[in-house]
Amino acid sequence: MKQVLVLYYSRSGATANMAKLIARGAEGVEGVEAILRTVPEVSETCEATDEKVPDSGAPYVSLDELKTCDALALGSPTRFGNMAAPLKYFLEKTSGHWLSGSLVGKPAGVFTSTSSLHGGQETTLLSMMIPLLHHGMLITGLPYTESELLTTTTGGTPYGPSHLAGATSNLPISDDEKALCIALGKRLATLAAAL
Repeated sequence: MKQVLVLYYSRSGATANMAKLIARGAEGVEGVEAILRTVPEVSETCEATDEKVPDSGAPYVSLDELKTCDALALGSPTRFGNMAAPLKYFLEKTSGHWLSGSLVGKPAGVFTSTSSLHGGQETTLLSMMIPLLHHGMLITGLPYTESELLTTTTGGTPYGPSHLAGATSNLPISDDEKALCIALGKRLATLAAAL
């Protein structure tokens, strides 16, 4: 059984909802299991320690789960055109994986959510790709054969799925955004199975 790790950070729930759709797409491929994981908040004053499982939502990811997955979908809300600090903090702890090469050759894709339509979706997706490229992962986006890329009036990019959450982060995921999330999950699972 191949495993697609869907790793995300979400504060208002939009990125978490996208992660669930990506997991659904991955599990639509025979012989593939999706694993949803998140990362804890970062403390402003000192390194905080949290329980192994948060009060709600997906469990926290372990470094071993990153090593053993067959593909990775990485998601974050946009923070000034970049990934959120909790996700970046987790990625900065992956030096051991870089030294061992444990992520080399694995497919990876990225996804994001923003409050405004031009709030840095594409720069956030590109910023999340950089550490994955350093790890030697095989980055995949969404090809324009996904027709929703041509019709969306909300989120959606060839770099990966995106969502327009609105100024109060309460807009639902549009049908086009849903289809693109599912497509990324399916694409990662198909690549993982083929490799």
